[in-house]
Amino acid sequence: MLNPKAVKLTPGLYLVATPIGTARDITLRALDILTSADVLVAEDTRTLRKLMEIHGISLGERQVLAYHDHNGAQMRPRLLGLLEQGLALAYASEAGTPMIADPGFDLARAARDAGHAVVAAPGPSAVVTALTVGGLPTDRFFFAGFLPNASGQRKTALRRYAEIPGTLVFYESPKRIAAMLRDAAEVLGPERQAAVCRELTKKFEEVISGTLQHLAGICADRSLKGEIVVLIDRKSSENIHESDLEALLREALTQQTVRDASEAVAARTGLPKRHVYQLALKLGQHE
Repeated sequence: MLNPKAVKLTPGLYLVATPIGTARDITLRALDILTSADVLVAEDTRTLRKLMEIHGISLGERQVLAYHDHNGAQMRPRLLGLLEQGLALAYASEAGTPMIADPGFDLARAARDAGHAVVAAPGPSAVVTALTVGGLPTDRFFFAGFLPNASGQRKTALRRYAEIPGTLVFYESPKRIAAMLRDAAEVLGPERQAAVCRELTKKFEEVISGTLQHLAGICADRSLKGEIVVLIDRKSSENIHESDLEALLREALTQQTVRDASEAVAARTGLPKRHVYQLALKLGQHE
């Protein structure tokens, strides 16, 4: 128990980051806010109640209101009304930092637009935790959340991210991880470095590193469990000989259209799309 204390909160919406695994990964300030807020709001009220119980925070007579994707439109006016009354509301995500792949975004924006204070109590984040232990460059990164479920739409999204000069960060479910990595290997290149980070901060935390092709094979043969963050390294900028580029394109053109083949090879080699497409078009016409 971390001995939370009652503090005087000014009216406003307090965004409270909660642990992504280990319950003790919560800040003292977050506990103080949960102790002192007039009204508690949570993406999952059961998770919040359990967290408060672990840390010895009494609910007392305070309301605990659910706010999630399915009831947001109905709940926002009610919560804004409580803010209008001069109350301090604490909103807690189910796990991690509010606003990061979290339904609290619309609530915070509505509160800010209505002139209410919006205050962050920062803390755990699956994105930052994965970057910390994943072993890939962290000087620049791009968080893309969840990719589409359908393979075709997923590949289209991956093509949009192919040339971003930083580590790509995705959330993924255990059921789709193998398919996601397989599509990523096809679109971004099988030799692109990546890391699968699962069960972060929990007992069975694991980081599996390797090329996209290697990881796709591992996840196809093994059933993973828990929350997963996937990191994919930025595209390579290594020089490649024209003859090697032609060989890659000829191989790709046996199974893909000129456009798809050029995009896949450009992503794999890190070469400009326009140059690769023009060469693919030339090879396609000759063959």
